[in-house]
Amino acid sequence: MAGFEEAALERVRVARSRLRAAQEADDALDEAQAAQELEDALRMAHDHGVAADAGDGR
Repeated sequence: MAGFEEAALERVRVARSRLRAAQEADDALDEAQAAQELEDALRMAHDHGVAADAGDGR
């Protein structure tokens, strides 16, 4: 389970990073895509009992 949990948290971290980068670049399309990816990553983590609520994805 540790491998799955780490992969889920990494997916959240990457999505949050991509969202921040898109916001900083003022790229609306990339921001929308990154926001959707983050939502999906958080939902998947939650559905499998992985706590990914902290701002850093941990």
